[in-house]
Amino acid sequence: MPKQSLASIAKSVRTAMKKHSPEILTGIGIAGMITTTVMAVKATPKALILLEEKKDELDTDRLEPKDIIKTAWPCYIPAAVVGSISVFCLIGASSTNLRRNAALATAYTLSESTLKEYQEKVVETIGEKKEQSIRDSVSKDYLAKDLTFKSTVSMDRRWVHSSSFLDPIRTSYGRTQHGTASDTRSDDMRMIYDNILTWNKSFDRHGLEVMAGTSATTSVWEQLSGSRSYFSSTNNNAIPNLNGGNNGGVRGQSYGKSEWSIMSYLARVSYNYDSKYLVTANFRADGSSKLAPGHRWGYFPSFSAAWRISGEKFLRDVSWINDLKLRAGWGQTGNQAGLAEYGWMQQYSTNYYDWTLTENAQAVPTVGGRKNIKNQDLTWETSSQTNVGLDFALLNNRLSLSLDYYYKYTKDMLMSVPLPSPYPNITRNDGEMSNQGFEITLSSVNIARKDFNWSTDLNVSLNRNKVEKLNLKQVYYYATTSDATNDNVVRMTPGHPLSMFWGYVSKGVDPETGDLVYEDRNGDGEITPLDKTWIGNANPKFTFGMTNNFSWKGLNLNILITGSYGNDIFNASRIETEGMASANNQTTTVLRRWRIPGQQTDVFRSDNPAWNVKNSSYWVEDGSYLKVKNITLSYDITSPKLKRINITRIQPYISLQNFITWTGYSGYDPEVSQSESATQMGIDWGTYPNVRTVVVGLNLTF
Repeated sequence: MPKQSLASIAKSVRTAMKKHSPEILTGIGIAGMITTTVMAVKATPKALILLEEKKDELDTDRLEPKDIIKTAWPCYIPAAVVGSISVFCLIGASSTNLRRNAALATAYTLSESTLKEYQEKVVETIGEKKEQSIRDSVSKDYLAKDLTFKSTVSMDRRWVHSSSFLDPIRTSYGRTQHGTASDTRSDDMRMIYDNILTWNKSFDRHGLEVMAGTSATTSVWEQLSGSRSYFSSTNNNAIPNLNGGNNGGVRGQSYGKSEWSIMSYLARVSYNYDSKYLVTANFRADGSSKLAPGHRWGYFPSFSAAWRISGEKFLRDVSWINDLKLRAGWGQTGNQAGLAEYGWMQQYSTNYYDWTLTENAQAVPTVGGRKNIKNQDLTWETSSQTNVGLDFALLNNRLSLSLDYYYKYTKDMLMSVPLPSPYPNITRNDGEMSNQGFEITLSSVNIARKDFNWSTDLNVSLNRNKVEKLNLKQVYYYATTSDATNDNVVRMTPGHPLSMFWGYVSKGVDPETGDLVYEDRNGDGEITPLDKTWIGNANPKFTFGMTNNFSWKGLNLNILITGSYGNDIFNASRIETEGMASANNQTTTVLRRWRIPGQQTDVFRSDNPAWNVKNSSYWVEDGSYLKVKNITLSYDITSPKLKRINITRIQPYISLQNFITWTGYSGYDPEVSQSESATQMGIDWGTYPNVRTVVVGLNLTF
């Protein structure tokens, strides 16, 4: 290539770079800030490890600020360098724009002086007060069009009245109690107050949104209940309410009342440039009455940034990419879920006395034992989460893909910690845990025609959690599985996920004895609690859901399929129905039970339940499943005649819930669990399955 041509190209490149230098520097700066965030996130786990090692070295639970900085700062050097360069790029872009706007500033100065002269003439003509009034009115109108205020007040109130009566004749329990009756009345009211002020402003290629607001919730609950026994059995003429019972048969009475409230202040600032570079900052302050005085307020910031890459010039000619966006964010949230209204306070039980007895004729209630231990340091459970994601929209938006990675670290976990007898439990901030995972969301428009459309939405989620640290105790046990065993099957300890099953490893039925054989893990020749180990994990390897939407003219069909893979279920219901340890009805499985020496079977004998119903892998099953969660068929009816009576659409529909399930699990439903707690997932002990329902309805749109 001729030297002159090369010089011409170089000159063109220099001219273009000089012309677009603010945009180039801004792009480098924003990309650098995103990179800084990602590098800082990756450095944080390493820094945390170094800080823990430093604590061990100094033999202390809390490091001084100087020690924290001295230990952790080397991990963040790369992020600091990239961040500094990014800041310099953004400053350089701003400086260039300032120089280029100098001429405009001069012109603005001239126009401002002209405006000032005009304003003085107006004041001379109509007076200063009237001119100020007009100016204020114009300013108010200008600001008001970008300002919105929304105030919401909502109330949820529930009154409950329940009563029961068991006559003294028809059942054995009723006869032993001489009949029972109870009556319970409760009133639960919750008020929510929200006030949100929002200001939106767009100018040139800039967009700015500022939001500030408050949110308050108050809750009051009150309940009164009573019960009696000793009802008349003569000719079965008992009066089926409390008044029909004998005063001497007072079984119990109780009264309860609780109140709690939470107050929140929130703010958000969002900025975007040319719809390509987006930055958002959030902050909220939450105060809860459930927490101890002096520790009730928590402060939770969050930040996010996004770069719409598809808006850049180098991708504008790529027709098959409709949208491409890179985003990253970090934020903190607070949690108080599961806390009792007065969990931080010292509480006592109440002793009641049967005043119908002669010796208790003058008795009054007395204060009983402690129900918990007071904790004046009880505060918010705090989670810090980092997200990095990528969004695609391809082929005229017929295919959309979102990829998300997150890392969440929770500190000051709220836990009820059991104490040695005779002390009760204490609620305290007592642990740390991590969650990390990956989420994939895929949406496609498979067919798009005039009369027929078919679209699909698919999501897959992978999550891995681990208990990182426990303070007061290093091992917790949860989930009693059966009255026959009275033993816990869930063990929680650092280094392992939540909801891990703990018990004996079953090696099948011994053909000679008919009893289960358990693995002697320590080799001492005996089966003791020291032989227990991990026998299952309730956490799935991944979960998924898929929705297919079909429409043909006015006919619509929606099918939702959900499922999980790789999770275990501890089927404690089998202990009750196959364990032959109680008088409960047993399933036909027990017909295969061992009866004679040498018999090969997978069901143990009936006369040694104490040994055979131990918590073991014998009761652990694969909980993977695929379920048609919902099928909804509807038809849209529209016509000009309906519009005349202000009806836009009539939509009759039929919906099937929990239609069919494919699973290898022997229980009724692999999707249910005895407890909603994250520490006790995957336990099926007499749990009601999800109900299969059919709903027929009609929607009217006006």
